[in-house]
Amino acid sequence: MNAITLDTLKAFPQQLEAHYAAIPAEYKNWAPDSWDGVPSEPFTAIEQICHVRDIEIEGYHLRFHRTLNEVHPTLLDIDSITITKERPYATSNPAEVFNAFRIARAKTVALISNLRPADFERTAVFLGYGPLTLRSLVHYLCSHDQQHLAGLQWLLGKIEASRAGP
Repeated sequence: MNAITLDTLKAFPQQLEAHYAAIPAEYKNWAPDSWDGVPSEPFTAIEQICHVRDIEIEGYHLRFHRTLNEVHPTLLDIDSITITKERPYATSNPAEVFNAFRIARAKTVALISNLRPADFERTAVFLGYGPLTLRSLVHYLCSHDQQHLAGLQWLLGKIEASRAGP
């Protein structure tokens, strides 16, 4: 795996925490009137971080495991909108969310760092994405991370616009 992608994955937990910390406390569960233009899923700030934690564990850990241990598996997409509605994200403790995410991401980075070059060529089909290699999956994870940083920045923009008034 190339160094820039691995370094970006390693740095993401700190970046996510910093972006979340920039959201004013009274806006952690705030939702704008419209989600038009949001670069991530339409989640509040607390929902964003809970989603990232859960996708790491329930999505990418499972996808990596299956791609490494099965022959050309079909990897399922996760219905994040439904999960967000079903889980108590709004009342989650951010410190606990970040702790769980840091642990999960460390496992991801350790796994990726210890793979052989041939492991990155293992194939799967990811519903919604199509055929891929494990290397592709790592890049999709990195892209997903960046979408959520952008989503938090987008929320900050909406918060500032709402404070400015009509």
